[in-house]
Amino acid sequence: MTLRISIFVFVLAVASIPAFPQEQKLHKTTAPQTSAASGKQMYTAYCGSCHGTSGKGDGPAASSLKTTPPDLTTLKAKANGKFPGAHVYQVIKGDANTPAHGSKDMPVWGPVFLRLSGSHGAEVHQRIDNLTRYIESIQH
Repeated sequence: MTLRISIFVFVLAVASIPAFPQEQKLHKTTAPQTSAASGKQMYTAYCGSCHGTSGKGDGPAASSLKTTPPDLTTLKAKANGKFPGAHVYQVIKGDANTPAHGSKDMPVWGPVFLRLSGSHGAEVHQRIDNLTRYIESIQH
């Protein structure tokens, strides 16, 4: 769990840096509390540092990652015009084996959302569902 939170803390710290110079030191911080009802607010707080504010994979932390974050605005187009909502939900939760988010054994967001929600499963589902819907809303 500590490794998962550390990864999350790294991403949040990078998100607060206007540019990502190599000599910049990162500071640990806790995950900000966001509204479970706002997919946009969660996206900005948790995803924007890597995927960028517009979802194109050009966030301030993107250049420091081994794998370039995908352009989230093209998921529907790549899936023959049907948004892959179930897959996106699984990736966010940590159930999908996605290299950039770690293996199935090391999910990133599911445990963070569980902690933020005080271990309330229904709120975790609401967070992931609303974040998935927001990502659907930014499709081209």
